[in-house]
Amino acid sequence: MDIKDLVKEAHENAKKHGFWEDVEMLVHEYDEIDILEAAMCKEWIDGCKSDLSNAICTRLMLIVGEVAEAMEGLRKNDRANFQEELADIMIRVFDLAGGLEVDLESEIKKKMEINKSRVYKHGKSF
Repeated sequence: MDIKDLVKEAHENAKKHGFWEDVEMLVHEYDEIDILEAAMCKEWIDGCKSDLSNAICTRLMLIVGEVAEAMEGLRKNDRANFQEELADIMIRVFDLAGGLEVDLESEIKKKMEINKSRVYKHGKSF
């Protein structure tokens, strides 16, 4: 299974379990409105963009939550929990990439190439 498959599977499972209901409601609401009417209603369009940004922020915070849980596993010397939480982090990232149609595999490869040319510790002390 490659990254694209993992992204697809993680996103499909998250949708199946209700984690994308907010975005689905926004998409449905957008489909329901007359395009010409929407074009004349800049406030509605800006509000929709804001709601979508909030939905994405929620998913980013779910990732942060998994990072915090991994840290707690490490603090408690619970290797099994730490490993499980690392997997949860990736599952949440895969889900978000799937929902936003990000080619995560391509982005990872591009970023790894960029990182090869960066200075030691990216010029920072830690």
